[in-house]
Formats: sequence, C-alpha cells, structure tokens
Amino acid sequence: MMRSLFGGQLPAAVIYDLDGTLVDSVPDLHSAVERFQQQLGLPTASECEVRDWVGNGAARLVERALAASAGERAEALFPAAMEAFMVAYADTNGRRARLYEGVRPVLEALAAEGVPQALVTNKPLAFTHPLLEKLGIASYFSPVLGGDSLPAKKPDPAPLRAVAETLGVAPERCLMVGDSRNDLLAARAAGMPVACVSYGYNHGEPIAVSCPDLLVDSLLKLL
Repeated sequence: MMRSLFGGQLPAAVIYDLDGTLVDSVPDLHSAVERFQQQLGLPTASECEVRDWVGNGAARLVERALAASAGERAEALFPAAMEAFMVAYADTNGRRARLYEGVRPVLEALAAEGVPQALVTNKPLAFTHPLLEKLGIASYFSPVLGGDSLPAKKPDPAPLRAVAETLGVAPERCLMVGDSRNDLLAARAAGMPVACVSYGYNHGEPIAVSCPDLLVDSLLKLL
C-alpha cells in the first residue's frame, strides 16, 4: 500500500514514531505516573487518562497529569513530580509494553528489501534505547532520535529533516509512519508523505480527521 505513494516503488527510507505506532507503552507510563502521584499525595490517574496524555514527551505528560490532579499546585509541584516520574519510569519502562500486531513482520520485510528504517520519538533517549532493546527491535533503526536529541521535537520538522539528511535521502522519498497529529504536522512541514495508524495515541481524537496520506489499522497494511 505504501508503494502507491512512491510511483509503485518502496520508499527510499521509512521513519517511525514509537509510542502508539510501534509500541503500546501506556501500561508502563501509567505505572510511573501513578507512582509519582502517590508519592506526592495526589489523586491517581486511570490508564485511559494517561493514554490521552501521551505524545509530546515526558515533561508534557507530567504537566498534564499534574493539571488533572494537583490543581493550583501543579506548577509548584512540577520539579518534584518530574524527578519522581523519571525515576519511576526508569523502573517500569518495558515491563508491560508490547509491540502492536504486525510491527515485527513489517520491520523484517523492509530490512530484507534493504530499506533504511529510522526512529523519531518525543520520548527521551534514556528511555528509548532500553525499550527498543527489551522489545528486541533496536537493530532495525538507524538513526534513532529522541525528544532530547535536538533543540526541537515533533511537531517541529527538524528531527525528520535531520534523519533524511543523515540517510542522504530526499524528504519526499521518505515515508513517515506515526499515530498522532504531531507526527502528521512534522511530516507535512518536512515535505514527507505520512501514513498513520488508527489505533494509537492522539489525545482522544481520531487521526482520520487530520487526513494522513494513508490510514491503516495495522502496519501490515503498508506492505
């Protein structure tokens, strides 16, 4: 299906988002959010709430959790909450996260075709690399950019442009694969076609309303 965007050929490179696209990491993130809220004596969030808060990096996740549970104290509690979250997530990261259906076969198929595959996530690199290793997919991606790799992160196009430059591929020959409006906006600004999965994290809004170039229920549908 992705060939339809490239004149019947495979893209010259594929760039993936991580959370909500390749991996359901919310169970681990929820555990970390719950733990820091308990430590600070705050009401704890549900997993469904956390699912709608993911997508803009760790700091925004903590800010959203505090906004929901700490009220007027949110700003004052942020430094302690952020520190507690980072410690908690380092412990929970990868414990219950799982690959979505079809992810591994697609990575294997594109690797067999010699298509370079890269990763651009807003997750800090300190959590990204261990998660990829635990799930057994680290070897498929080069380069890997996290939310702290560059001064700007998605929806800014800078990380996508940096990957294209590193790979020596024109942006219009790359395919961005994501799950959220952040991925779509970054791809559009970088001049890349974008495919989105319907099952990911998009702050409670169906990604279909943002009109990606391709919308699939499984990564297998890209092949």
